[in-house]
Amino acid sequence: MSILMLLTMAVELDPERVAVTSSDENLTYGELLQRSRAVGEVLRRDGADHVALLDLNTAAFPVALFGAAAAAVPLAPLNYRLADDRLTEAVSRLSPVVLYRGAGVEAAVDLGPGDVLRPTGDLVAASGAPEAEAELADAESAAVLLFTSGTTGTPKIAILRHRHLFSYVTSTVEFGHAGPEEAIMVSVPNYHIAGISSVLGSVFAGRRIVQLPSFTPESWVATAAREAVTHAMVVPTMLGRILDVLEENGDTLPALRHLSYGGGRMPVEVVERAVRMLPHVDFVNAYGLTETSSTVTILGPDDHRDAMASDDPAVRARLGSVGRPVPSIELEIRGDDGTVVGPDEIGEVYVRGEQVSGEYTSHSILDADGWYATRDQGRLDADGFLFLRGRADDIIVRGGENISPEEVEDVLNSHPRVRAAAVVGVPDVEWGERVEAVVVIDGDLAELEQELVDRVRATLRSTRVPTAFHAWPELPFNETGKLLRRSVRAELSDKAGIT
Repeated sequence: MSILMLLTMAVELDPERVAVTSSDENLTYGELLQRSRAVGEVLRRDGADHVALLDLNTAAFPVALFGAAAAAVPLAPLNYRLADDRLTEAVSRLSPVVLYRGAGVEAAVDLGPGDVLRPTGDLVAASGAPEAEAELADAESAAVLLFTSGTTGTPKIAILRHRHLFSYVTSTVEFGHAGPEEAIMVSVPNYHIAGISSVLGSVFAGRRIVQLPSFTPESWVATAAREAVTHAMVVPTMLGRILDVLEENGDTLPALRHLSYGGGRMPVEVVERAVRMLPHVDFVNAYGLTETSSTVTILGPDDHRDAMASDDPAVRARLGSVGRPVPSIELEIRGDDGTVVGPDEIGEVYVRGEQVSGEYTSHSILDADGWYATRDQGRLDADGFLFLRGRADDIIVRGGENISPEEVEDVLNSHPRVRAAAVVGVPDVEWGERVEAVVVIDGDLAELEQELVDRVRATLRSTRVPTAFHAWPELPFNETGKLLRRSVRAELSDKAGIT
């Protein structure tokens, strides 16, 4: 069950098919396997315990991923956007490690005495046949190590074993079904689970992988057109900007067939706009986590079309859902007492399945029956569609009443002059926490504030009305499109002067 099997199966299907396009370079599936095995031989000779990659999206990533698998050691893709001291700390936790650094990354990383630094060019140019074909990595051995976002304290290192990733891919992707003309653009960073699963799933399908080194909406659209991209995955902050460029250029990307999105909350208005502008494209909303090896629920193309065409408010609302569990996943919503709640009752999302790891280098958080508590709040409707309501840690507790920030944000975002909204709890002497909102708006806040207050009061209970509004030029998001709510809360709390 090694992930290297995914590549060897693709090679047996068609070794001459192009596997990876990166700038002007193309690697066939046969070449990708040969270079991965050569890298594995080098790593085995080095006696490496871990392999780390510090690089943009290039051909080096799939070679490193499968090369590490060939050597039966885990790969840890690192966030090249981190400050030098945080990267140094991350590398020290992997020591002894072989670190491959790309030419496009200028980070200065201090290495330990047992560490080795190599350029990623060594990966792409690897040659020679291994002395003997290595045994495949054990299914239980670690394939990938991913650092969590680390919004509080020291980031944890999530472990994804070969059996987790292999199970995810083989249960969600049909082997070899991609036609020779199909190409997927990977623009999500390689240190994110979506970037890893895109590569693994595309290899198993036999699809060509187009690596976009770093995202801008202009480069995304240009690459999609030049490479006749048929499939792509984006995060919420990308899609709206891509649509703006397409609208300005008058382009519809006729080759594009399938566009998945996930990694953060996607405004329904953006989804509706995308479906209207690109009616020939199948849209998929995918919800997953690092600890679950990527996707656990999907809102599929037919779900999007049915919702767009329906006059039934309940069906129409599904555009704001993340769909239903994939066949290999069990999903439950549990209340505060740990019991499963009924339809449309809000609780914590729990998942179970072969792809679910729920494990870190320090500990595992799976319960005795294999269930993983996601820390995401949500509800299931009567037909099994999952609606997320934010992280459990983000819930605002005002005078003992729990308030979901996302339900207030939904109301604020429905105003035509609000481009983005973030709602947080700010420490309050009387109520414990009070509701405050940051908005990115067209126009002057003083003219709009009362309208926003009235809109929230009319739609929700008065306790949900923010006691203060703040106009910012933009909200903080990470590169995968997740709102950095803790950053907003920290800034407003500092201004409040109460901790």
